[in-house]
Amino acid sequence: MEEQRTRKYVWEFPVRLTHWINALSILALSFTGLYIGMPFIHATSPDQYIMGWMRLVHFIAAYTFMMSIIIRSYWSLMGNRYASFKIFFPFSIRKLGDMLEELKFYLLISRKPPSITGHTALGGLTMLIVWVIFIFEIISGFALYSVTHSGAVWTILGGWLVGIMYLPTIRLYHHLLMYVILAFTLVHIYIVWYSTSSEKNGLMASILSGYKFVTGKEQDI
Repeated sequence: MEEQRTRKYVWEFPVRLTHWINALSILALSFTGLYIGMPFIHATSPDQYIMGWMRLVHFIAAYTFMMSIIIRSYWSLMGNRYASFKIFFPFSIRKLGDMLEELKFYLLISRKPPSITGHTALGGLTMLIVWVIFIFEIISGFALYSVTHSGAVWTILGGWLVGIMYLPTIRLYHHLLMYVILAFTLVHIYIVWYSTSSEKNGLMASILSGYKFVTGKEQDI
């Protein structure tokens, strides 16, 4: 017999908003970034200025993405327990054990789903890694931009990285990490779909409504 579930508000509006801003920004940045690195659409007349438009969209998406990261970071201090920065550091003995059980579940080795209201331990660790990648992408992007734009602002935002790493290396990492982010996105979609199907907790819809369906037996974190 299926357990009775109740509707619980988990994801606050800033969490949901920044999630979708990040998703759309990543799509725009990936498409335009691929084009900037390897143009695959050729202009048929001089006034089409395709590269210029691609760069403009890339820059707008980059600034939007950076602001979304800042807002989400702020909300990790001001939001509810499910938004807290503490989820990024699941390094207790219990949580390390939880990660192993989660891996078994997602790899179809175990049928026991993680029973947690908010982010799982594995989800928190993944977010920490992805957050570091996001920050490097932002800094390396400004480092590349600073080569043709002088000023203290660009130096502070990323130009200082040019003094630490070779420019081709920065460009290579900036490009390769895009593929890492896209791979993470695919895995993320699979995990959300599989968890929603297995647990019947409305996880997929919760990033729109903010509400999950819980039994009351979950770890309330």
